[in-house]
Amino acid sequence: MHTPLKRIRSVNFGILSPEEIRKMSVTKIITPDTYDDDGYPIEMGLMDRRLGVIDPGLECKTCGGRPGECPGHFGRIELAAPVIHSGYARDLRRLLRVTCRECGTLLLTDKEKQTIVKELKQMKEMNEPVKKIVRKAIREARKTKECQKCGREQNKIKFEKPTTFYEDGEKLTPSDIREWLEKIPDEDVKVLDIDPESARPEWMVLEVLPVPPVTIRPSITLESGQRSEDDITHKLVDILRINQRFQENREAGAPQLVIEDLWELIQYHVTTFIDNEVSGIPPARHRSGRPLKTLSQRLKGKEGRFRNNLSGKRVNFSARTVISPDPNISVNELGVPTQIAKEMTIPIEVTERNIEKMRETILRGSQTHPGANYVKRLDGRKQKITEENKEMVAEKVEVGWKVDRHLKNGDIVLFNRQPSLHRMSIMGHRVRVMPGKTFRINLCVCPPYNADFDGDEMNLHVLQGEEARAEAEVLMEVQEHLISPRFGAPIIGGIHDHITGSFMLTRKGTHLDKDDAIELLRMADIYSLPEPQTKENGEEYWTGKQIFSQVLPNDLSLKYRGELCENCNECKQIECENEAYIKIENGELKSGVIDEKAFGAFSGVILDRVVRDYGSDRALKFLNDVTRLAIRSITKFGFSIGIDDEDLPKEAEDQIERIVEKAEEEVDKLVDTYERGELEPIPGRSIEETLEMKIMQTLGNARDKTGKVAEQHLGMDNAGVVMAVSGARGSMLNLTQMTASVGQQSVRGERINRGYEKRTLSAFERDDLGATARGFVYSSYKDGLSPTEFFMHAMGGREGLVDTAVRTAQSGYMQRRLINSLQDLKISEDGTVRNTSDDIIQFEYGEDGVDPSKSFRGDPVDIEGIIDEVKMEAEK
Repeated sequence: MHTPLKRIRSVNFGILSPEEIRKMSVTKIITPDTYDDDGYPIEMGLMDRRLGVIDPGLECKTCGGRPGECPGHFGRIELAAPVIHSGYARDLRRLLRVTCRECGTLLLTDKEKQTIVKELKQMKEMNEPVKKIVRKAIREARKTKECQKCGREQNKIKFEKPTTFYEDGEKLTPSDIREWLEKIPDEDVKVLDIDPESARPEWMVLEVLPVPPVTIRPSITLESGQRSEDDITHKLVDILRINQRFQENREAGAPQLVIEDLWELIQYHVTTFIDNEVSGIPPARHRSGRPLKTLSQRLKGKEGRFRNNLSGKRVNFSARTVISPDPNISVNELGVPTQIAKEMTIPIEVTERNIEKMRETILRGSQTHPGANYVKRLDGRKQKITEENKEMVAEKVEVGWKVDRHLKNGDIVLFNRQPSLHRMSIMGHRVRVMPGKTFRINLCVCPPYNADFDGDEMNLHVLQGEEARAEAEVLMEVQEHLISPRFGAPIIGGIHDHITGSFMLTRKGTHLDKDDAIELLRMADIYSLPEPQTKENGEEYWTGKQIFSQVLPNDLSLKYRGELCENCNECKQIECENEAYIKIENGELKSGVIDEKAFGAFSGVILDRVVRDYGSDRALKFLNDVTRLAIRSITKFGFSIGIDDEDLPKEAEDQIERIVEKAEEEVDKLVDTYERGELEPIPGRSIEETLEMKIMQTLGNARDKTGKVAEQHLGMDNAGVVMAVSGARGSMLNLTQMTASVGQQSVRGERINRGYEKRTLSAFERDDLGATARGFVYSSYKDGLSPTEFFMHAMGGREGLVDTAVRTAQSGYMQRRLINSLQDLKISEDGTVRNTSDDIIQFEYGEDGVDPSKSFRGDPVDIEGIIDEVKMEAEK
């Protein structure tokens, strides 16, 4: 019969009393030794068999369990002299300052005490924190100079970190403190919000030390056969040795000074046993000089028990390897190496329907893919499948057995890249077993993972339960995450070559013959051609726009402005010579060129519309088709960039030189005006700041002008320009810096002004405010930088690197804090956001009830899109 489940009403924290420590202890520990010469645990030593066993072949003397069965039992060390528990030193200081030295009463009147107790009770009933009230009580009590009960005048208590107390300059021993605390009446303890049942003040001074079980501090045997003890055991050895020495000296009547020194030594060892990072005392170290990891260090921080072993653990059924690209698999697929597929398994229950299939799987064995590695029989025993026993196992298999079969095509798995910063850092993919040793992913899923192929590694997790697989399929598959909840627009989409390819395909003047058209469409599994166009000489051809239209949904209608839009005063719409106005009517691209704005990650207007109107599966198909088409196109047309793509004709170089010279003259004029004291300051700025701002502005304009010149002369057939304007990669600024001028280098948002006294480099005059002396780089990257320019450029670049590293650390810590503060919030069934105590945090999720992943680029609804749709319907 099952025992009924019990609900925990509350958890009470307290301090262990000496009685409790003795009660839970199974033996007193007196010898600092662990094992005898035969390697057998010594009686009443630190590895006593009553504390539990870790060595094979031994039995625990307390519970009779063998290693692995016995959970371990506590022992105790009876301290020869009491010591202060360093964790409670602050609380002790508070107690000593507010209680009477003579009678232990709290230094408040009875009336004040009653008021505080009443207030505490009220706050607790309202589930409010009581810290403020306790602080108020302590403040009042500290003002009192003499005890109301016995009239004794109170001395000043001084506390010295970590565990030393003085009363009017005289040192208090732990024994004195313990006696003082014992006098405090229970009702006075309650006034300070301490429950005397579970935490009497005197228990903060230790008389008995609990010894953790052997299972908590196992010793390891090194290759040499030598035993190496755990840090905690080492610390306990120190405590026992000093404890023994103290006892011997006290019994032999040693001088008070020696006794005090040994007492301090016990205090030191007990303090470092509890926490080896207490400020004010040197940490206890290993022979090698490494600080010992004691109780506190085991629990706290990133490598501690909570964060490392409880919140996050190593798991089975996971694999990790380098990733590489594969543009031919679907966006939601994942190429898994055969070697991994043979190792990772999925448990399948044998039923009447699948028993024959499972027999075949078992007969293939563990070496042939897709086979099986283990079977779990009805009695719960696991059996490994080997080449020798596979026939026998296949014969015996019956309904109810479980077979651990290999991973095979179509299985759903989870894929993750660290650092996991948002929901899309882990998504569900479909397996595609492939040769090789790397995970293969489609390029479109790189943006959400922030992955690239310069050696990144990723993790695969194979789901073990039917519910988990169903959940991953419904909630986590890649196509369900095309739209990011951060900005309500696609985060998965075409990148780099996909954009360039579609841009080149849909530009004006892209004409294809029948063979080329068929070849391109075949990539998208389309086997019918649209109606051809005819040249004057009667030749048939197909435009790139026609080919692209074949991958669009048939009834899609859409209008928007592309990347190339220059925001003219009057929009010429489909007549735009830049092809910046995109119009799609009933699945046909009428005008405009397809660039990053159409289906790129982070913008994707068309992709966005397909997801919202046609669903995620259609959007997945569209993305697969359009990227394959684009890659085939770019392969067909050919696309490369070389050093000569950054060459400018002579007239362009002359123009650039003139612009830069003019800028330099303007800067000199500004400096001259400033030196004559005629510069008008900008309101709210000093004259120096005004000068700097004007110079920065002048030089910035000069660089922009040089960029414009470069753009005009490079033209739309230049590979760099194509990438920049289509939004595939880079910007006109990058091209400007490569071809024309790198521009002003800055540190902390200002021109470079630090270096030697009153000048940046010794090559310059003192107080030179000119462009060159303050880090303006005239040269382009292609021409190469002069030594001074190179130095200034390195200063600016260094700032960028440091900044990136600092930002990463800051944002990581900020995210951790945010997660910790939000981890217990959930949306309850009535639509409110609540925490675990059922307090309402928000009456409606996000104050507006909008799911950001269903929103439209930050707005709850795409109003403009709806109006456009209605208009297009009306036009039809």
